[in-house]
Amino acid sequence: MSNAVCRRRVAVTGVGLVNPFGGNAQDFFTRLMGGESAIRLYHHPASPTPLAQPAMSCPQFDAEAVLGRPLAAVTDRYSQLGIAAAFSAWEDAGLPRQGGGSDEYGVSWGTGVGGTLTFEKGYTDFYVHNKDRASPLSVVLAMNNAAASHISIALGLGAACLTYSVACSSSAIAIGEAMRRIQGGESDLVVAGGSEAPLSFSVMRAWEGMRVVAQGNEETAYRACRPFQAGRTGLVLSEGGAALVLEEWEHAKARGAHIYCELAGYGQSSDHTHLVKPDAYGQTRAIQKALREAGLEPTDIGYINAHGTATREGDPVEIDALRRVFGGHAEKLPVSATKSMHGHMLGATGAMEALITVLALARSEIPPTAHLEEVAADCQGVRHVMGEGLRNITLKAAVSNSFAFGGSNAVLAFKATT
Repeated sequence: MSNAVCRRRVAVTGVGLVNPFGGNAQDFFTRLMGGESAIRLYHHPASPTPLAQPAMSCPQFDAEAVLGRPLAAVTDRYSQLGIAAAFSAWEDAGLPRQGGGSDEYGVSWGTGVGGTLTFEKGYTDFYVHNKDRASPLSVVLAMNNAAASHISIALGLGAACLTYSVACSSSAIAIGEAMRRIQGGESDLVVAGGSEAPLSFSVMRAWEGMRVVAQGNEETAYRACRPFQAGRTGLVLSEGGAALVLEEWEHAKARGAHIYCELAGYGQSSDHTHLVKPDAYGQTRAIQKALREAGLEPTDIGYINAHGTATREGDPVEIDALRRVFGGHAEKLPVSATKSMHGHMLGATGAMEALITVLALARSEIPPTAHLEEVAADCQGVRHVMGEGLRNITLKAAVSNSFAFGGSNAVLAFKATT
């Protein structure tokens, strides 16, 4: 018997996030459907020199209110966002906070820069305020596996507790690897996702230095990120957290869980060509692997949530990869880049966009690429969703793309339940 036959099916039974609008996942998706952008001009509150960039923050998030003061006091913001997203997904899955855990349940988390705010505070204390001692909590606040560890402790999850740091593919890989653990029988349920809080002075300046960050002012910042647009100028950094509860299919059915959809395919590849320049062939292989594992034909896919960062170099490469995989179907295939509204969460982006893809299938709706008015000549060949989203769409399957610096590509394929 082949491994493909032996693999257990994986259901998505819970979704949760922290987002700048302050509502739940359904409210967030509704706002995306209307093309509403959460991006604003962000004035860094503690910068040594003036710093204002289009960015997306979560100003309504109150860590003490959500997590309680003791937990909030011993966590970096990236962990706080992640724990809150995991709690939200857990509750959405109908699991009790007390006594709902198990030694057969695990955590799979992604982050690109981890506790960067803690690091920056330490450096500021040493080099600006001339302090001679770091906070005794610095290590446990800043470590990349802090969010996953706190989720495991808070929910009583005794199976593997893993953290992946693979730049912008981090949380997509975390979800895909969680799928593998469930398929192989190592876990019955995994809380999988990612979180990021990259709005530190040093991180924002570093990305600005690469000349890939979109510019804007108070009036134009909300539309600064314009994937696939002619004259696009770059990405917009953002913070947030998103989580899925992934569960073995029969386990989910036995407890009467609501199943949003099936996570059916996961494709990974390395470009092995360049550290920061994407490669269509590498992306093509990842998409093909995800479809093959899911048992899907290119014509089965009804929606692509694109990686679409609005960089001059990245967008056309992704469109090229889609044309290679989907051939003639590409021209009819709805594609959107929701980073135009929620920005680029670096390591958390894959989880956020996976969550959006799950809701697109569950609601039979496809969100748009906001602010896309004139498709660039090098980004044509697919059906770009422009203006407001598409409603009452019959969707059999959908794909979420995540492509990272370092050439790491991760693609997730989801199937509708009907």
